[in-house]
Amino acid sequence: MTEPTEPTGPRVHGASRTVNVGVGAGAEAVTGAGGEDLATEDVILNIGPQHPSTHGVLRLRLTLDGERISAAEPIVGYMHRGAEKLFEVRDYRQIIVLANRHDWLSAFANELGVVLAVERMLGMEVPPRAVWARTLLAELNRVLSHLMFLGSSPLEPDAITPAPSAFRERETLQAVMEEISGGRMHYMFNRVGGLKEDLPLGWTDRASRAVAEVRRRLPDVESLIAGNESFLARTVGVGVLDRETIMQYGVSGPIARASGVDADLRRDDPYLAYGELPVRVVTRSAGDCNARFEVLLEQVKVSLDLADACLERLRELPRGPINQRLPKVLKVPEGHTYAWTENPLGINGYYLVSRGEKTPWRLKLRSASYNNVQVLRELLPGTLVSDMVAILGSMFFVVGDIDK
Repeated sequence: MTEPTEPTGPRVHGASRTVNVGVGAGAEAVTGAGGEDLATEDVILNIGPQHPSTHGVLRLRLTLDGERISAAEPIVGYMHRGAEKLFEVRDYRQIIVLANRHDWLSAFANELGVVLAVERMLGMEVPPRAVWARTLLAELNRVLSHLMFLGSSPLEPDAITPAPSAFRERETLQAVMEEISGGRMHYMFNRVGGLKEDLPLGWTDRASRAVAEVRRRLPDVESLIAGNESFLARTVGVGVLDRETIMQYGVSGPIARASGVDADLRRDDPYLAYGELPVRVVTRSAGDCNARFEVLLEQVKVSLDLADACLERLRELPRGPINQRLPKVLKVPEGHTYAWTENPLGINGYYLVSRGEKTPWRLKLRSASYNNVQVLRELLPGTLVSDMVAILGSMFFVVGDIDK
């Protein structure tokens, strides 16, 4: 459902007209019978904001010249929950429950950034079993996030068939994630010093079977996307984002790599156990909607391979602790640090400033989705309104990750 953000019905403001989705039609330049130019006007079209009960609230203010977009302004903040201010009045154990919610598709990865920052300030060494288990769960979380976009985003350009297959694979991995953490969406499994508890008996074997099952059936998803002629017609050569614009706006993750930016923190600035793993960075050069989906699909394969490597290492490790014992009141020494991770949607960073108390003085969140959306003001102008929907589907973002 779309809610109007201006009074309903078209309103003329000088040389422009403001309309809302489903309310009015845009004007386009026309020529009279005698060849004379007739008066034309730009149309200001509000896309959204959608209702909060949907997956997010984003508003785009488009200026249209006929059916072509001449200017685009992403307007964010409708979902702002003040996460950074809430961080400042919660102790370091409580922050985790808030941090895993801004990108609700990457809950484990969000938790990870917080605990890595705190552990770095404490000078704490995490047990090896926790390091490898964290790496494994981060990659499974990455696959879950990517499969969500691979299933739902093609729906925008009317490719319906990938959704059931992608969601089937998600359920296979959700089962092992739910077994180990007790949560399907907000895992709350990270702790400062390690993980909440050890892996259940036999869980690594069940996780291996789940990874193998998803890998075996992934070609079904791939054929429904890469082999879908209508999907290719709506995405190839559409929404091209060049490397220079990527760098100017700080776009990262699969969107940046689809435009030829060969960057991945797991390889370039390793954390957890990534320094001991062969991380293959997937890139494309086209920078269009189709290239972004290709990168996402290929990254699923990479993450499944990394998950298998982590499972194999966990079987070899001797039994031992999965976390560190913490004092009843956890205080972080005075100072500051910045911990960043390669989240499914791009670079996620936490800048932690401590004054030696049990709560942070400041915990600044750098979310990937914010940059991924701001670049729309450069990407959309010049494109057709009919292509806008396909472009939005390929600009992978979560609105909670934008608004924080």
